[in-house]
Amino acid sequence: FRDTVNILHIFQCTINIVFDRVGKKDPVTRGIEIAVNWMGLSFDVNFWSQHVSFILVGCIVVTSIRGLLLTLTKFFYKISSSKSSNIIVLMLAQVMGMYFLSSILLLRMNMPPEYRIIITQVLGDLQFNFYHRWFDVIFLVSALTSIITLYLAHKEPSHEHV
Repeated sequence: FRDTVNILHIFQCTINIVFDRVGKKDPVTRGIEIAVNWMGLSFDVNFWSQHVSFILVGCIVVTSIRGLLLTLTKFFYKISSSKSSNIIVLMLAQVMGMYFLSSILLLRMNMPPEYRIIITQVLGDLQFNFYHRWFDVIFLVSALTSIITLYLAHKEPSHEHV
């Protein structure tokens, strides 16, 4: 599930960067509207898109934070010692705090407009389009770098015997 979401996110970030766009509707609402129009179904799009969006966002947040914690645990386990434990705990707290705030900021884009207003009021007058644009660029560069690194790390070395 997480890999599929990441592939779709890479695709969506690429489109956002190429066409310099910032979404006005959350992807779930847009997808349900397309499906309803294409299939000719009749049901309440706003009601179902809100529930499906919150379930999807919850799954993304849980798997994303779990993945981050597992990666950080492996990293800190390798570099930890009895003298560095306090610094590692402080670094972990700082990284988790920044990650939480950035997740909230970026989840704003995937929420229906009536809930975006609440986050906008809480976070104040931020330039959300600026942050969303740079998130897409940084995410795409990080994802491509990770894909190349993982490919090279798992590539079997060729054994040529002459």
